[in-house]
Amino acid sequence: MGKLVRFSISIEQDLLTAFDALIQARGYENRSEAIRDAIRRQLVHQEWEEGEEVAGVITLLYDHHRPGIGEALTEIQHHALPQVIASTHIHLDITNCLEFIAVKGEAKAIERLADRLISLKGVKHGELTATSTGRNIK
Repeated sequence: MGKLVRFSISIEQDLLTAFDALIQARGYENRSEAIRDAIRRQLVHQEWEEGEEVAGVITLLYDHHRPGIGEALTEIQHHALPQVIASTHIHLDITNCLEFIAVKGEAKAIERLADRLISLKGVKHGELTATSTGRNIK
C-alpha cells in the first residue's frame, strides 16, 4: 500500500446522510473505506471502457431439459478458450442448473461471449460481473 494522503471534499448534507446510511448498511468501518471502494469501482469501469485486459464471471441459470442447451454452452466456451479460464456447473434441482464461467481477456471479447451465452434459448437468467485483473488497481 502506498502513502496515505488526507484530503477534504465538499458535499451536500442530504447526500452525505444518504452515503453514511449506505456505508453503515453495507458494514464499512468508515467513510474512507467506502470512498476507496467507490474509486476502485470507477477504475475497473474505466478498464472495461478502454478495452484493457480484464477479468470477470459470467453467471448462467438455465433449464437443462432444454434440448441442446448443455452442448451449445460447452461449444461456445470451447471456441472462446482464450477468454474462458474455468467453469463450474451446479445442479440446483431436477430442472435448473447454475454455471459460473471465469473469464479473462479483452473487454469487448468477453462482452460478446457473455452476450452469446446469455441469449441462448433455455438460459433463464445470465449476467456478466465485470472486474479487474488487479494490475492497475491499488
